[in-house]
Amino acid sequence: MFRHFRWRIAVPFIILILVGMLALGLFISNILEQVYLSNLEDRLTDGAMLIGQQMMSEPILWTDPNKLDTLAIEWAEILGARLTLIGSDGTVLGESHEDRITMENHLDRPEVVQAQTDGIGISKRFSTTIGFNMMYTAYAVKVGEEIQGYVRLAVPLTAVEETIGRLRWTIVGAAMIVSGLAAALSIVIAKGVVRPLSELTEVAQRLAVDESLWRENQRIPTTSHDEIGLLTQAFNAMTTQLGSKIEALTAESVKLNAVLQQMTDGVLIVDHDGFVQLINPAAERLFVTTMINVIKRPFVEVVRHHQLVDLYRSCRETKDLQMIVLDLPISRLYIQGIAIPLGEALPGSILLVFQDLTRMRHLEIVRRDFISNISHELRTPLASLKAVTETLLDGALDDPVVARKFLLNMEKEVDLMSVTVSELLELSRIESGKVPLAIIEVSPRNLLDGALSRLELQAERAGLQVSLKCAEDLPNVLADPPRIEQVLVNLLHNAIKFTPEGGEIELGAELTPMGEAVSMMQFSVQDTGVGIAEDDLPRIFERFYKADRSRTGGGTGLGLAIAKHIVEAHSGRIWAVSREGSGSTFFFTIPIALNY
Repeated sequence: MFRHFRWRIAVPFIILILVGMLALGLFISNILEQVYLSNLEDRLTDGAMLIGQQMMSEPILWTDPNKLDTLAIEWAEILGARLTLIGSDGTVLGESHEDRITMENHLDRPEVVQAQTDGIGISKRFSTTIGFNMMYTAYAVKVGEEIQGYVRLAVPLTAVEETIGRLRWTIVGAAMIVSGLAAALSIVIAKGVVRPLSELTEVAQRLAVDESLWRENQRIPTTSHDEIGLLTQAFNAMTTQLGSKIEALTAESVKLNAVLQQMTDGVLIVDHDGFVQLINPAAERLFVTTMINVIKRPFVEVVRHHQLVDLYRSCRETKDLQMIVLDLPISRLYIQGIAIPLGEALPGSILLVFQDLTRMRHLEIVRRDFISNISHELRTPLASLKAVTETLLDGALDDPVVARKFLLNMEKEVDLMSVTVSELLELSRIESGKVPLAIIEVSPRNLLDGALSRLELQAERAGLQVSLKCAEDLPNVLADPPRIEQVLVNLLHNAIKFTPEGGEIELGAELTPMGEAVSMMQFSVQDTGVGIAEDDLPRIFERFYKADRSRTGGGTGLGLAIAKHIVEAHSGRIWAVSREGSGSTFFFTIPIALNY
């Protein structure tokens, strides 16, 4: 209950009023009791003195107990009290209510003892004779200085106690009623005081739970101009300002998050203790991890590379920008790492940016290899042409037979360069999409037969056995037949070229499920040739790329690159599986006809 502020206000007031009323009632009842008893004492004292004076005027009465009993009864009825006449030796000589013969000596009674010295004695005590609390007043009857006896009046206090009890219960009842009214009034007042605070609390709790409410500019009506009203106005102003700032920060956060999400560079922020505080998706991909596994973890455990850790530590120690370029052999990445201290914005924190230069390096390698390969392909025929030309100029033209032989060699070298230029132009057109495909439904067996018929004689001359594996009930494929045949011819030509005499080559096609709704036809060319080295396998589809083993043979090195682009133009995929010394298998897929 005391968790609510209104009860903290109302309950103390209720307790204070209740205690105050009870204390006041107790005080008043005690005062009334004292006044009542004082009046009763005065009445008894006056009556005792009156009887005493009567007894002093007729001393003979002390010698006649029977007459004293009669007088005691008469006077007791007049005074409305119990009357006891006691001799100077304490013997009861007259009694209005009890049998005096059975009564013991009263000389030791407190009121009698006090009357011996003061003339008047008063006491209140429990009477064993009648079983009530009584008030006693004793008056010493003197003749001269000698005490003749004592006149004692007594009244029971039960009436007084009952009267005082009723009075006290009345006061308690009144106190409870007043306290109840005061409590209700306190609750109403407290509720009125606390209501604006409750509204403030409710709005603050909603704002704490739902941050979108800040943008809705939640306001509380101001109903007063007191301190609470001023607090409400201040709260409304604060809500408006914070809502504007939160909206601005949210917009900035959205922009920053969008930038970080779309950046191709990996970004991490590491705090002064070396724990990762932020990572973007590019960095997650770069280090093959997720945000859940990275946040609040040491940077050393995230990157697991000593050079990157050294980069971070060097930046933290020097407080200057640091940069490094390195290979990550496990992930086969080539990256550039930049460490930047964040300074006053985030003291002790380091911003690390990782740029994936793998593709750029790959393109640089491709460019270098392209220059090397094209130089190699053109240098040989140009050198041959140069030699033939010089020989002819030196006099070979005068010999018709020799001149014809050299001219035929020149024609052969020019044809080779023409083929290279034609294939380059062909690859360029395919890459740029300037060669439209005439897609039709065609049987996979027809494509395989067409390619085999073009190179079957060449395979026989090389002493190779070529077989065909293709089911008759395979569905048609969607393809440009001349282009797909060109792919098959290129693959079959390479198989013939790099398979020793007596080897075997198998062309095949089979249906390969690639999903519930669409299937692809998978073509394959398998040989028992020399195979491809593991390091060369990822690059064999690059233009002009030749494995070292194949540089001894002819060709431009563009055939597989052309095949790759033709297959991809058909929405397919091409790849190779090979083991050096154990032959190779080239695969590619193209879509089947949807009406299958």
